[in-house]
Amino acid sequence: MPLSTEESTQMLKRTVIIAIFAAVAVVLSIVESIIPVNLQIPGAKLGLANIMILTCLYFLRGRDALMLVILKTIITAFIFGTFSSMLFSLFGSLFSFVVMFLVMKLGRNQVSLIGVSIVGGVGHNFGQITAASIVFQSSNIYYYMPLLLITGLVTGILVGIAVKYLVPSLTKLSLFEEFQINR
Repeated sequence: MPLSTEESTQMLKRTVIIAIFAAVAVVLSIVESIIPVNLQIPGAKLGLANIMILTCLYFLRGRDALMLVILKTIITAFIFGTFSSMLFSLFGSLFSFVVMFLVMKLGRNQVSLIGVSIVGGVGHNFGQITAASIVFQSSNIYYYMPLLLITGLVTGILVGIAVKYLVPSLTKLSLFEEFQINR
């Protein structure tokens, strides 16, 4: 069954937004790799790409944000490296996405963007630690969990603040007004 002109225009707009968000998420991942984080905690990062994932969750559907997560992870894996880093990143990003999606769906009016971001940051670190414990077949990796929970909390706050200021700016653009009305 062919799509109407309005449906195909809507789908094209979603695809363009996902592509733009994926490009920005990859650039943010590159910037993040340049910024020195002098923590002696494996896996502790700023999570700048979550800015785009949370923004995508805010404006578009869950499956659109999931596509963004997958695209960002695959592209950054090709840029940065190894299969194991892609596996950890994918597992952490997927877990973070699922947690943020559920919090946004279930607590839409009760949880702020900063709260969703905090849950996403903590979820990302938990997902990566779980993947590492499976790959390395060791539960000793969970020793880092308290520190990663704290870093997830701090970076979640920072990412949430960035999204809190980004969303109103994007809502002023005509492309995003349409998606804001549909929310």
